[in-house]
Amino acid sequence: MFRVRSQNPELSIQNPESAMMKTLTLILLLLSAVPSPAQTESIQQINQLIDNWHLAATKADANAFFGFMNDNSIYIGTDATERWTKTEFVSFAKPYFDKGKAWDFKPYDRDLHVTNEGNYAWFSELLTTWMGTCRGSGVLIKTVNGWKLEQYHLSVTVPNEIIREFIDLVEKSSKKED
Repeated sequence: MFRVRSQNPELSIQNPESAMMKTLTLILLLLSAVPSPAQTESIQQINQLIDNWHLAATKADANAFFGFMNDNSIYIGTDATERWTKTEFVSFAKPYFDKGKAWDFKPYDRDLHVTNEGNYAWFSELLTTWMGTCRGSGVLIKTVNGWKLEQYHLSVTVPNEIIREFIDLVEKSSKKED
């Protein structure tokens, strides 16, 4: 028979009361990791809001697209110069919406988390775009007007197998600008 011995009887598996407490503590820890029904509802709601936000761009619905963004939100695009406040992003992107053609990003893999208090959420997602596979990540805040996007960051993904070629291409492009 295998026994774990300890100088402290509370840490010993031979102490049945201690073993029971450890088991209950473990069960409580595991249960606390399971989202509450409210968190599950929030996750479903937020997923739908983000999907609708992407759809608003596809449909060139500027009111829905920019309306989901909080007043002080930041949009970070794929170019190193693209870090916009909401006002700056509206100035840049609204002409595309006004022409009836913005962009069509289709999310297909999203990882979403909500704080225990239910006031903040963050996510990352993979998107099918005209640039190939992109990754988006964002932070949302729950306001009196519902969930609002605080920050969104769009990045182009580069397979590791071709990263050296990519770096060389970027360096070559940078030298042309000098």
